[in-house]
Amino acid sequence: MPDPSPAPAVIYKICPAVLWAQAEAEGVFTGAPVDHADGYIHFSTAAQAHETAARHFKGAGDLKLVAVAVEPLGGALRWEPSRGGALFPHLYGPLPLAAVRWVKDLPLGPDGAHVFPDMA
Repeated sequence: MPDPSPAPAVIYKICPAVLWAQAEAEGVFTGAPVDHADGYIHFSTAAQAHETAARHFKGAGDLKLVAVAVEPLGGALRWEPSRGGALFPHLYGPLPLAAVRWVKDLPLGPDGAHVFPDMA
């Protein structure tokens, strides 16, 4: 059953640093290869980000965690069921960098799991 809780004000994108550097140079993020293949940019909530990293970025270093304000995304952002019916944020269109609140490193810890920064 989909999560009935209200949408958060901030969502998160886990992104290879090289792709994020390209986005900063171009002034817009159009997505990673998986986003292009699916037709939208994948995001996670704060509660979903750790599992997203473990499932889809296991062992990957040199990542960025990008915090994005929901409000500026408007109707291009949709909440759609994914893992076990949980609603995930999907952006149908490019991510304007003006919506980005911050970008932080997402390194691997000694145990091989990603070490998340303070997400506040």
